[in-house]
Amino acid sequence: MWFYLPAMAQDMKLVVIANGKGAPSEMKAAQLNSVMKGEKLRWPDGTKVSIALMKSNTPIGVSTSKKVYNMSSNELNKYWLALVFQGKADAPNFFNSEAELEDFIAQTKGAIGVVNQPAASNKTILIDGKTSL
Repeated sequence: MWFYLPAMAQDMKLVVIANGKGAPSEMKAAQLNSVMKGEKLRWPDGTKVSIALMKSNTPIGVSTSKKVYNMSSNELNKYWLALVFQGKADAPNFFNSEAELEDFIAQTKGAIGVVNQPAASNKTILIDGKTSL
């Protein structure tokens, strides 16, 4: 079965948000990559990193796979399955809506995630000095 995703989904602006506890206000793209790939498990203050992503069948999930991970949605799912199976990292928390993802981040210390339009309740992280990817 084939799914058509409009070019808009691939070109969508993404914003990295985080809970006020743990994540820094600014990161380099390489640091973000390390955190999002489960290579960095704790923030500098010792808080455990908790990754929140949109499900890979959503436009934001597809765009996140491409822009943040440089992978297709299927490659990203396989990547995380392998990491979790090997016991190297905890699986990300996957969501159907940005509202659910944002609520999770607001309530979870150390949480970081990617959305299209952030709510004011979560901290936006600058990546290489920019507010969006």
